[in-house]
Amino acid sequence: MVNNLVNYCKNSFYILIFISISLFFFSLKFLFNDLIYFIEWEILTMQSMSIVMTFLFDWMSLMFMSFVLLISSLVIFYSNQYMEEDYNINRFILLVLMFVMSMMMLIISPNLISILLGWDGLGLVSYCLVIYFQNVKSYNAGMLTALSNRIGDVALLLTIAWMLNYGSWNYIFYLDLMGKNMEMMIIGGLVMLAAMTKSAQIPFSSWLPAAMAAPTPVSALVHSSTLVTAGVYLLIRFNILLVNWWMGQFLLLVSGLTMFMAGLGANFEFDLKKIIALSTLSQLGLMMSILSMGYYNLAFFHLLTHALFKALLFMCAGSIIHNMKNSQDIRMMGSLSMSMPLTCSCFNVANLALCGMPFLAGFYSKDLILEMVSLSYLNSFSFFLFFFSTGLTVCYSFRLVYYSMTGDFNSSVLHPLNDKGWTMIFSIFFLMIMAIIGGSMLSWLMFFNPAMICLPLILKMLTLLVCILGGVMGYILSNVKLFFMNKSLYYYNFVCFVGSMWFMPIISTIGVINYPLKLGLYSYKSFDQGWSEFFGAQMLYFKLKSYSLYLQEFQNNNLKIYMLSYMLWFIVLLMLSMFLI
Repeated sequence: MVNNLVNYCKNSFYILIFISISLFFFSLKFLFNDLIYFIEWEILTMQSMSIVMTFLFDWMSLMFMSFVLLISSLVIFYSNQYMEEDYNINRFILLVLMFVMSMMMLIISPNLISILLGWDGLGLVSYCLVIYFQNVKSYNAGMLTALSNRIGDVALLLTIAWMLNYGSWNYIFYLDLMGKNMEMMIIGGLVMLAAMTKSAQIPFSSWLPAAMAAPTPVSALVHSSTLVTAGVYLLIRFNILLVNWWMGQFLLLVSGLTMFMAGLGANFEFDLKKIIALSTLSQLGLMMSILSMGYYNLAFFHLLTHALFKALLFMCAGSIIHNMKNSQDIRMMGSLSMSMPLTCSCFNVANLALCGMPFLAGFYSKDLILEMVSLSYLNSFSFFLFFFSTGLTVCYSFRLVYYSMTGDFNSSVLHPLNDKGWTMIFSIFFLMIMAIIGGSMLSWLMFFNPAMICLPLILKMLTLLVCILGGVMGYILSNVKLFFMNKSLYYYNFVCFVGSMWFMPIISTIGVINYPLKLGLYSYKSFDQGWSEFFGAQMLYFKLKSYSLYLQEFQNNNLKIYMLSYMLWFIVLLMLSMFLI
């Protein structure tokens, strides 16, 4: 049975990686020759009605699909060992494949109806994967994820209803022609709302760290290239509607605040997976903010490079958690580099790529984004959010390395830490190579003409300076020897506010449901358990019950009276029958 399941994982891995490599070369052909294929498949024709499925193949969709399939193939291969004790691994792999298929549908659709199929497929399958371990925490996280994403689904449904005015749901036809039309603006606003929920921007951010209840391979897939990036990808397609319009400026503010909030929150978090989840949230804010400024190519570039190192980060974290016997608290780790040198090396490569270390994958996209921000006409508040959030990214990355890789080992003496999981190591190592070369490769392929960015020395060096300062602050603030008396307790209210994502998880759960529940309680007390019930149905019930008890008592103890009343009743009935005859 186990051998069959192993083959099942490996077969999926081989098929997906083969398709991924093929799609990558196709995307290069489309990119170099400036090709776009628009395919229409007529499924059904009945008299004057026809149901047509449309697909859009251009370099962007093909390249994104190749990256999604590459990461999903490695995640499935990785799951082969990570989920080896799960009897239902077959079902798990099928759910992951359904998830990937939904993402494929979303990527190649120029039609809002087929986008909704992929969009809802992602929402439904992500719910099944988040509740996979079937405990109370998983159920709560799954419900929060599903209901938050449902808001975006409703926004997409409203967009579909609004586009009835146009006669077709192929939005790709109308963007250039009617870009500044009022109706198209409403459609753009609804699409932006849908993208904000799926990509977890403020105020819909609370579901993303909660979704960490899913198995780690799922987290690696969800947080790198599928669910959370769906909103960014959709907005890249609708990017014309954001430029030079107040909705774009609003998105810039919201995404900048999301980036800032997630970076601050990650510096106060002790759950390994939640730190990486908040890191994803921060990077999503970066993509959204640069997209709202009109640089959709840069947003797409960072989307691809981020997918590589974030999947690697989650896989390394999964390997550590697997070896730590499911402990996720970074305070219980320490000196892991001694026991798991290969995993920790890959983990550090992913961390440095996330920070924007020169010549790793994240550097090419992040540095370019920040230099374009410096070059753009931008207000000082947004400028501050961009650079300060970059510093916070390096800060929590170095804090994570300090807690997990260095210092004393804080877990039990008898520990099973090792690097012998070769199946997991293969996936990790493959992604590490991609995290090193992926950024430069994409940079050379995607941008034919090198961008001329002319900045003064202080702005040119600002990114590097912010990163160094962030790393130093991350180390100093985490060093327990320097801060033996925990200074954060002096600012307890601030730590509570920042460490709980600005109270968004509380607002999203109790804040939403508290008043309706109270209203239900008051109505229940007033109507179902109130005076109307007391004087109405309950009173009638008690009175009839007391009368029947009285009659029963009367019948049991007074046989003569009972027989006499029976005779009288019989006589009355007899007289009535005679009278009627």
